[in-house]
Amino acid sequence: MAFRPFSNRQRGHDIESLTAQWLERQGLVMVTRNQHIRGGETDLIMRDGETLVFIEVRYRASASHGSPLETITPAKQRKLIRAAHFYLLDKRLSCPCRFDAVGVTGEPPGHLHFDWVKSAFDAF
Repeated sequence: MAFRPFSNRQRGHDIESLTAQWLERQGLVMVTRNQHIRGGETDLIMRDGETLVFIEVRYRASASHGSPLETITPAKQRKLIRAAHFYLLDKRLSCPCRFDAVGVTGEPPGHLHFDWVKSAFDAF
């Protein structure tokens, strides 16, 4: 069995951190991360101007078995929408919002490819 220096949880945390840094270089501003709220968890919440952006980060070392973005199913989208709804209620916010997704492939930290989809899905 191969030695794995980091747990999957640690790897996920590191990928989210690197993704947040990459998004900040693209002009977004961090609000919070790993927001647990009734109904689910939001990986990253950032601002793009006046718009509050709920971001789902998905990672695969390789895209040989498909894009990490393909793993955001309609059921997962519903959970993300529900979590965002409760976040907005809890913080008493009323502002433009959108749902983005970032698919990350490659090996951290220096060989990552980010596939950012703005407005990846809508809250109906």
